[in-house]
Amino acid sequence: MKLTFLGSGGGRFATISQKRMTGGFRIDDFNGKNYHIDPGPGALVRCYQFGVNPTKIDGVFVSHSHTDHYNDAEILIEAMTRGMTKNNGIIMGSRTVFEKFEKWGPALSKYHQSNSKNLVLVPNKVKHFPNLTIKGCETQHGDPTGVGFQMEHNDFRISYTADTSYFEKLPKYHKKADILIASVLRPYNQSIRGHMCTDDFINLVDEVKPGLAVMTHFGFKMLSANPVEEALRVASETGVRTLAAFDGMRVDINRKYPERSRMIRLKDRFALRLKQENVFKNNIEDKSARAVRQKEKNYYKKRNNF
Repeated sequence: MKLTFLGSGGGRFATISQKRMTGGFRIDDFNGKNYHIDPGPGALVRCYQFGVNPTKIDGVFVSHSHTDHYNDAEILIEAMTRGMTKNNGIIMGSRTVFEKFEKWGPALSKYHQSNSKNLVLVPNKVKHFPNLTIKGCETQHGDPTGVGFQMEHNDFRISYTADTSYFEKLPKYHKKADILIASVLRPYNQSIRGHMCTDDFINLVDEVKPGLAVMTHFGFKMLSANPVEEALRVASETGVRTLAAFDGMRVDINRKYPERSRMIRLKDRFALRLKQENVFKNNIEDKSARAVRQKEKNYYKKRNNF
């Protein structure tokens, strides 16, 4: 089983700036199935950038109707259904993914909902599939219908908090998780409404005691503080191995000993083809280039005056 992070940024300003990518993450080979989780802006492009096939998915999960979580969901659904020509896969998520509720949703058109099974997740409701169960987990966030999940196969559980504040019952939803993935927007104790900070995550990890904890969905303040340092602090205070996700991170999961899971960096296929400085040269005239052009102008101006 593998986790692949096609983005580790979150929140509106990190998303707008793309200071960190916002393609969500994939769970591959969980009961032989592949799932794309919260495919935000750029998810499709990031699949190709890091060598992940977007057509090889069996499910799309969208936790709530905020753009940094659902933006690329429809095109991922088209990839899953071979351009909407086949009935395939499952779409899972909050109520507002499928229908309007107050000022939120729907995140997906009826057309994109039409060729896959649709599963509205509700906190504490469990859906049973062959060799797989999925439970909705409550969140406290802007979209009041937002959900996280816990997936289970052969007594191995992956939990995802999605965007949420820390609240008293949150650990109960994610208890017995072997892998705990959480949106941790801010560092230290700098929590804001609807999001966790590192200190909140320490409390959650300490209660749940997963084999492996992963932080993702970082905002500007977390990036300035250094997510790796914050992950090390979580590990130090809880005794649980904790990773700070980065763009293009893959984790090969050791199901028997999750704490021994292997983290690798995927090759950026775009970067290998075109260097960043070449991109800038094609689009932006730097100071040195402007200076050269000005010298040329002065030279021809003088020559034409003779």
